[in-house]
Amino acid sequence: MLTLFVRGLPSNTTEASVTALFSGYGRVHSIKLNRDLFTGKVRGTALINMEGHEARAAISGLDGSEFEGSSIYVSLDKGPSGPRGRRR
Repeated sequence: MLTLFVRGLPSNTTEASVTALFSGYGRVHSIKLNRDLFTGKVRGTALINMEGHEARAAISGLDGSEFEGSSIYVSLDKGPSGPRGRRR
């Protein structure tokens, strides 16, 4: 299972529309749209879990493509970065 990081999503995007887009490349196991805490609008990014070969196919097929009038960029999620959680 791989986690994809998607950026460039329009603020009116729904989970159903993103799931429909990525379902063309395989089964979407889970999706999390990052929303603004106060307005509830999508902040432009999402995390999507898919099987390995399906995730790689989605990256090659969707990275740099148009979605609902915006260019989206899809890559593997690198996880949290920075010193948080590590002892010094």
